[in-house]
Amino acid sequence: MDSVFLVQYVNILPSGEESIKVIGVYRTLRNATEAVARSSKLPGFCEHPATINADATDEIAGFHVDEYKLDQDHWREGFVTMVGTEEYRE
Repeated sequence: MDSVFLVQYVNILPSGEESIKVIGVYRTLRNATEAVARSSKLPGFCEHPATINADATDEIAGFHVDEYKLDQDHWREGFVTMVGTEEYRE
């Protein structure tokens, strides 16, 4: 196994903020797809049951399935947190 599949659900709160829920990490795309099918019937998740392809749409709310290669860094840059209009470095 060289990679895993991360399933997350993104919901947009009334404030406009994103709420992200990790559904699970799966060995195969098939298992990840089956997890989406199961979860999409549950309360809350059924409001936006679509699987989002970030490369094909600007839509955010729904299920996201992403493949991650094992034993690799997936965040290779630092980050900056914006508070109001000022930059805040942690």
